[in-house]
Amino acid sequence: MSTNKIAQSPVVSRSLLVPFILVTTCFALWGFANDITNPMVKAFSRILMMSNFEGSLVQFAFYGGYFVMAFPAAMFIKRYTYKSGILMGLGLYAAGALLFFPASLSSQFWPFLFAYFILTCGLSFLETSANPYILSMGSVETSTRRLNLAQAFNPLGSLMGMFTAQQLILAKLNMATATERATMNPAELAMVTSSDLAIIRFPYIAIAIVILIMFVLIAITKMPRLQESDHQLHVGVTLRRLLKNKRYYEGVIAQFFYVGAQIMCWTFIIHYATMELGMDEATAQGYNIVAMIIFASSRFIATFLLKYISPGKLLMVLAIGGILLSLGTIFIQGITGLYCLVGISACMSLMFPTIYGIALKGLGEDAKIGAAGLIMAILGGSVMPPLQGAIIDMGTVFDFSAVRVSFVLPLLSFMVISVFGYRAFRVY
Repeated sequence: MSTNKIAQSPVVSRSLLVPFILVTTCFALWGFANDITNPMVKAFSRILMMSNFEGSLVQFAFYGGYFVMAFPAAMFIKRYTYKSGILMGLGLYAAGALLFFPASLSSQFWPFLFAYFILTCGLSFLETSANPYILSMGSVETSTRRLNLAQAFNPLGSLMGMFTAQQLILAKLNMATATERATMNPAELAMVTSSDLAIIRFPYIAIAIVILIMFVLIAITKMPRLQESDHQLHVGVTLRRLLKNKRYYEGVIAQFFYVGAQIMCWTFIIHYATMELGMDEATAQGYNIVAMIIFASSRFIATFLLKYISPGKLLMVLAIGGILLSLGTIFIQGITGLYCLVGISACMSLMFPTIYGIALKGLGEDAKIGAAGLIMAILGGSVMPPLQGAIIDMGTVFDFSAVRVSFVLPLLSFMVISVFGYRAFRVY
């Protein structure tokens, strides 16, 4: 199909508009969960007097849930419906959020990790269901644009999560550092810790109520059944086909590195601002919010540009931009380096849905299982942040600030993505 015909094709038909809106709302809801969580790495490190590596285990548990549940979610969706998968996801999301109440009473770290894990098992169901569901709500030619449009609402939820983290959590926590807490007597420390953990749990309880309301709305709404009548899994046959598809498995690799880069840039922007520039955490979170505003704006712009530029080409160009800004983050000191780090979000805006759309293009019914591989690739957000946290804990690396050196990991990630974009543009 020509570029003109693609531009003129409706992204969503009128008959599917209500289901599209409801499913798109779920994109904002998991965006909230993702981005209220990133600042918690720094918060838990201070409250429970842990290293940056230990605090980043929040991300390990959070994104580990995506990895563990993606394939079971795909099999569940194949056996039942996309709507069933979304409802299961919302139920687990609410359950995990509600677990923050007993976790906060324990004053220990592992119950929070368990709560995050359950919560993100729900997010895994949601993303494994919602992304291919959106792709299938219209023509193949407009599928990547449609997914980019739906994903454009994800950062709106992310902004709400970031704002909640800044104003309702970070700004209200006791300002005592981990070192100062270590000098407190046991009774005083227990009181301060309990108060801080109570502050953390409140937004999660509130979002659980919102999720339950959304569960009811989707449950009572008639949603299109876009599955074929064959509900047999045929997993082995499907996997063999997928593993022979270079565009698909290279897309999974690119997605692993993209999610790792995204979570690293958004999680450790607070560390960069506090350790390099001496900002307090609430002020540093303000730069994270600016990064997300840039991300959200750029995603709408990128969705518009996809009417005229092929997805692979635009992906390659933005990945090169990410490489250059990562170099600036590493080698330029002071506020300019922080600006480079914030600017990376403009380049990342297009990446997740575009990699997703390119990898699943033309897979047909195999997309149900293929979607699981792309959601499992979110494991990059579980594996790479602890590595970056371990580098930051080193203090200095070859006389360079370890905080700045740690951004070599996002740099390498954008290199991988640029190669995938080039291959999508020139080879596949």
